[in-house]
Amino acid sequence: QSTVCEKIMELLGQNEVEQRQRKVLILSQDSFYKVLTAEQQAKALKGQYNFDHPDAFDNDLMHSTLKNIVEGKTVEVPTYDFVTHSRLAETTVVYPADVVLFEGILVFYNQDIRDMFHLRLFVDTDSDVRLSRRVLRDMKRGRDLEQILTQYTTFVKPAFEEFCLPTKKYADVIIPRGVDNMVAINLIVQHIQDILNGDICKWQRGALNGHGRTYKRPFPEQAEGGGGGVLAAGKRSHLESSSRPH
Repeated sequence: QSTVCEKIMELLGQNEVEQRQRKVLILSQDSFYKVLTAEQQAKALKGQYNFDHPDAFDNDLMHSTLKNIVEGKTVEVPTYDFVTHSRLAETTVVYPADVVLFEGILVFYNQDIRDMFHLRLFVDTDSDVRLSRRVLRDMKRGRDLEQILTQYTTFVKPAFEEFCLPTKKYADVIIPRGVDNMVAINLIVQHIQDILNGDICKWQRGALNGHGRTYKRPFPEQAEGGGGGVLAAGKRSHLESSSRPH
């Protein structure tokens, strides 16, 4: 989840660093929602559009952006407005970093994108916790409770079970209880610090080869539910975690 990435950034002390100088940054899959047609946007405003389906994302743009980041280029990332369900004209400039935390609900679904990462994390959170967080977040965005719950039962929960949960098998590490699992988060933080210090030579592989070995290692106290997460490294590293923007 995005909260896991934010906690990692906090523990690494990156929030106090000027953006251009950061060695670690967060990039969200949420930025790559497709531009909706007028009909789709009308449905979205009524809570009748499925933002949790793989087709809701611009995977080509996502892939090309990540590829440029891996190659050490400065990129412009789309800015998405979750209130109007539209991509804004303004973009966010992302400067090269050594580690990129890339988070999203379906980051493992597309193989071309999945294979770009060297370490994949799946953040496993209880379904009741996911629902309560979603309700609180969407109400802050001005949506009424009935629409939130209808969208959850119609789109979110079925899409999670069909598209997100099956990608758990691609994870190298499973983190139960999300941001509450400080043992797991501290281990990930130490791992990133080792990468930044150059202590992990095996990470110096081509970030796009997709042939790295995979180690599935659930942390203690595995829970039900969840989301996707990835940490990839080469010259640059990428970490993904789950969030549910709609």
